[in-house]
Amino acid sequence: MPNIYDISLPIVSGGLVYPGNPEISITPQQAISQGAGANVSAISFGSHTGTHVDAPKHFFDDRIGVDQLPLQVLMGPAVVVHMPDDVMAVGADHLRLHELKKHTRVLIKTRNSSFIRQREFHKDYTYLAPDGAEYLVSLGVKLVGIDYLSIEQFHSGHHRTHRTLLENSVVIVEGLDLSTPPMGPYELAVLPLRLVGLDGAPARAVLLG
Repeated sequence: MPNIYDISLPIVSGGLVYPGNPEISITPQQAISQGAGANVSAISFGSHTGTHVDAPKHFFDDRIGVDQLPLQVLMGPAVVVHMPDDVMAVGADHLRLHELKKHTRVLIKTRNSSFIRQREFHKDYTYLAPDGAEYLVSLGVKLVGIDYLSIEQFHSGHHRTHRTLLENSVVIVEGLDLSTPPMGPYELAVLPLRLVGLDGAPARAVLLG
């Protein structure tokens, strides 16, 4: 049996969100303890909560939503690459140190994995630089994941990383917990909620290998 790594974040009421995004609220709507026949919860959170998938609609009004992303991209062989802790912006030169030419799904493990589950938001998280995004596109990569709530520099102002990837139909997976799996090849499955026409959706993500 292969090892199974759950690389998705738990979604809890009051949990960590990207600044400015909707807060997470989970409250009982019906409760057996209060005489109801079953427990039912009311949930409220943004489309980019926890481990989530960005669709092209996130930055382009005329592009597809998360429900139209191809399943054959969201599942299949993937590679986890590990960046040293002193790397704050993952650029093309950092990525060239890894053999990526045969991989269509690349998950980037950084220093972020040491604090991805903390309740405090770290504005200085490591991100994928625009030239790193361009390099991955040039290789034909179809899915890129990273271990914090955004793949872009905090408040970059230009969104070049997002736009470069999404305009080339590269699926972005953010908020991955890569603290446990070692660097190397795996089988990836990441399935976002089938929210029709939306810019993104929370997802359950697992690695097998």
